[in-house]
This record gives sequence, C-alpha cells and structure tokens, in this order.
Amino acid sequence: MVEETLTTKLKTELTEKSVTQMIEAARQDPLKFGDLYLLYAQPIYRYLYSRIRNIPEAEDATAQTFLAALEQIQKYKHDGYFASWLFSIARNKAMDYFRKQRKETSLIEVEFISTDANLLTQVIKTERITALSGLINKLPEEEQELIRLRYVGELNFAEIGYLLGKKEDTVKKSFYRLLARLKAQLEDSHV
Repeated sequence: MVEETLTTKLKTELTEKSVTQMIEAARQDPLKFGDLYLLYAQPIYRYLYSRIRNIPEAEDATAQTFLAALEQIQKYKHDGYFASWLFSIARNKAMDYFRKQRKETSLIEVEFISTDANLLTQVIKTERITALSGLINKLPEEEQELIRLRYVGELNFAEIGYLLGKKEDTVKKSFYRLLARLKAQLEDSHV
C-alpha cells in the first residue's frame, strides 16, 4: 500500500518532460526501462487484475505488458501519451488472456470491508459494494472499461481519450454521465 501511494505520488509529480527523458534513456540503455516500470507497474497490475481476477495470471500479464513495451520502445512516438500507449498493450494482453480462457470476471471485489468494529457499518458497506458491483457488471464492456481505466488504471481523461480514440471532452462527459446513472440506480435500489 505504501509503495502504491509513493508510485501514485511520484507519477503526479513527474512532468511529461521527465517521462520523455526516461523514455529516451530506456531507448539508449534497456536497463533504464526499470524507471518506467517502477512508475507504471502498480497501475498496470491493478488494471489487469481488475480484468483477470487472478493474481498469478495478472502478474504474468503485467510482465508480458512490460516485456512487449520494452521490445517496442523504439517504435513509441513521442506524442505525450506514454501511459495510454502502455495501457493499450495491457488491454491487448488482457484480451489475449480471455481468448485463451473464454471467461470474464467481476469488476469489483468485495474485500473492501474495513476492520471497523461497528458490524452494522460493515454490513451496509458490503451491501452497497455488492449492489454497485452488480450494477457495474450489467454495464456494457465499453462502460466497464471506462471505469477500469479511470479508477483502476488511474489514467486522466486525455489519456483515456487517446487510448480509446475519442476526444477528451467526450470521454469526460461519458464518464460523468455514467457515474450519475450508477448513483441514481444505486439510490433507486435503496441500498
């Protein structure tokens, strides 16, 4: 958890210039690719785990993602969307996994229950999470992917737009409409 927080903090503090410098360094010396790995490994793993729902398989897909990125780093175009490029590789690895497995899994896991001593609070949280999970699982794959990329992958709207081939404003509007719809459905379910 501490490593995740540090990685997220590091990512927000980095400028695009720093990432570009890391990319150039990795192109010159493959050992320098480790800096990019450290920066993006947690978000990529979380994204893949949210899709695959199996720790060893998600770890394997994460390793495959970074191996493919390292092999293709020379082909990456400096367009300011390295995270989107990396997530597109991860999406392809997830699709490869499902082609082999032929199964899809839940987006939300019910291990978000706190260790709060108040049992009633825990029950309410569990019910809300279960209800939200059910609503999300009923969404079309495209909308589930939008949630994964934003919350699990921690991509910003510009990066998601680039990855999905849509305008940033379109993605942002779609995302907030989706959240409003989920909130209304959750309230309607009286949970």
